[in-house]
Amino acid sequence: MTMQNTARVSAEPAGPAREQAFQHALDVLVERRDEFAEQGYVPRDFIDLLKKAGIYRASTPERFGGEPMPPAEFLRLIERISEVDPATGWVASFGSALTYFAALPEETQAEIYADGPDICFAGGLFPMHEPEVVEGGYRCTGVWQFASGCAGADILGVGLAGGEETNGRPITALVDPSQAEIRVNWDVSGMKATGSNQVVLDDVFIPASRTFIRGSEPRIDEPFTRYPALAYAAQVLAVTGLGAARAALDYCTEVASARTSITGGSKRSARPSYQDGLARGEARLRSARSFFYETTDQVWQKALADEPIDDDLRALLRLATTHVAHECRSVVLDAFDLAGTGAIYRTHPLQRYLQDGLVPAQHAMLNSATYEAVGAILLGMKPSVPSFP
Repeated sequence: MTMQNTARVSAEPAGPAREQAFQHALDVLVERRDEFAEQGYVPRDFIDLLKKAGIYRASTPERFGGEPMPPAEFLRLIERISEVDPATGWVASFGSALTYFAALPEETQAEIYADGPDICFAGGLFPMHEPEVVEGGYRCTGVWQFASGCAGADILGVGLAGGEETNGRPITALVDPSQAEIRVNWDVSGMKATGSNQVVLDDVFIPASRTFIRGSEPRIDEPFTRYPALAYAAQVLAVTGLGAARAALDYCTEVASARTSITGGSKRSARPSYQDGLARGEARLRSARSFFYETTDQVWQKALADEPIDDDLRALLRLATTHVAHECRSVVLDAFDLAGTGAIYRTHPLQRYLQDGLVPAQHAMLNSATYEAVGAILLGMKPSVPSFP
C-alpha cells in the first residue's frame, strides 16, 4: 500500500457547525463501521470528516492555529466515537498525538502547520532501529510495527534507538507518507479497523530537524504542552475501552433484557443473576470512569496554573488510566456473559465491543506492569518500567 498526500481539510468553525460535523461523523460511522472492519482500516475520507469535527487540531498549539482541547474534553469525544466503534475511536484518538510535535524545533513546527493545523499523524515506533548518522540527519532503513491509522495519515513517524545524547530515550523521526511503503500485515481479531500495519523505509534521509526525543521537554509552552505527554498517550487508548464497555452495558439494558430465552424460559431481565450482573457492571464502569476523569482534571488544573506535576500525581494518572482499561475489559466480558449463547455469533452486536474492548489492556502502556510501577513510585522506590511515569 503506497500512501499519497491529498489536499488538507480544515475543521468547521467552533460552535454549532463543528458540533454538527461531529454528529454527522457519528452517523456515517454507524453506517460504515462494518465496512471499516472488513477492509481493515479507517479510510482517508472518514478521517476528513473527523478533521471537520475538530479532532485533528485538538493538540495543535494555539501559536500555529490549533484549538487545543482540555484533555477530558477530548477524551469524552473519543469515548463517544468508541461507543459506536472502538476501533475508529482508537484511530481518532491520535488527534492527540501532535502534543509530541511540541518537542520539535519551532521552525519545523511552523513548517508542518503552514497549510493548516488539522494534521493526522500515525507512528510505527517499534522496534527501534539504529539509523545511519549522516551530515544533517539520518538515513533510515527498516520495518516498523503497529502504525495505527496510517491509511489516513498526513505524517508518519518511526522509532529510532537513542544513545548517550538522549539518555537512552527513543527518537521519533517524521517522514512524508510518500517516502514510505505501508505493508499490510494487520490480521487480528480485535481493533481490526485501526489498520495498524507496518511502515517500511528504504534508505530514506530524515533531517535532524524532523526528529525529537519522545517524552522530551516541549519547545512550546502552553497549558496543553505541560500536560504529561506519555500519560496522555496511554489515556487516549484506554478511553476506547470506556466506549466499548458503555455500549456493551447499554445493549444488555435496552435490547437483551427484553428478549426471552431461546429455551422458552423467562426474560433474562427477570432473573436475579441478570439484575445483579448488570448492576455490578454499572458500578465498576462508573467508578473506574470517575477515577479516570477526576485525575485527568486534577492534573489539567496544575497544567493550567503552570504548577509542578510531581511523580506521585503522574503515577496516579497512569494508575487511573490502566485501571479503566482493565475494568472496562472485565465489564465487556461480564456483558458478554449476560447476553447468553446468542452472543457467540460473529454477527452479534456485542462481538464488536467484545473483540475491540479486550485490546486496550493488552497495550504495552496499559498492561499489568503499570500497577507494579505505580506502587513503586508511591512507596518512594524506582519503578522497573522505563520512562515511567
